[in-house]
Amino acid sequence: MVRINLLPHREEKRRQRKAAFVRLLVLAGLIGLGLQIAYAGFIAAQIANQNQRNGFIKAENDKLDAQIKEIATLKQEIDGLKARQQAVEDLQSDRNQPVYLMDELVKQVPEGIYLRSLKQENQRVILAGYAQSNERVSELLRNLSNHSPWLERPDLIEIRSTAVGQGKDSKRVFDFTVNVGIKRPRDKDKEGAPDISAAGPKVAAVAASKKP
Repeated sequence: MVRINLLPHREEKRRQRKAAFVRLLVLAGLIGLGLQIAYAGFIAAQIANQNQRNGFIKAENDKLDAQIKEIATLKQEIDGLKARQQAVEDLQSDRNQPVYLMDELVKQVPEGIYLRSLKQENQRVILAGYAQSNERVSELLRNLSNHSPWLERPDLIEIRSTAVGQGKDSKRVFDFTVNVGIKRPRDKDKEGAPDISAAGPKVAAVAASKKP
């Protein structure tokens, strides 16, 4: 006996395929959503880890900034102590400057020059006097510039012809004013110290070996 299926089998298969496709779409959506959630969690963990690292670096930078400020403060205090120490040393050495100045003036002032006044302002001395000629003033400037270990950088401020005395005793002389620097002992010692770095490594080694 022959059996004939009169049910709409094509529509049933189409419906089954459609249901399977929908299930696949839902499954793919769930898998995609799971992957997105996992990826978002991974990114969030990476961000949290990087933020933690950034916080650690910031904390260490803050510590370094505090240490740098402390070092700068200590450096300022050290510089202040050095400046005060140098000021005390300069005061001690400056007590002998009048002696050095008078001794050098006796040695360096040539004949034909009469000093009528001198005035010291810090490390500069203003000399005023009379000279028989311009050549005497030039000789004085050369002596102060080249031949004096305590005086330096003379500068001629003014020179003019004038008359000294009255009547028959009147003489034509040159009234001059000179500004000259006076060295401190430490400046003089620096000039007299040899340049070890320029003399080569052997000289530097010998100089180092002589240090106590």
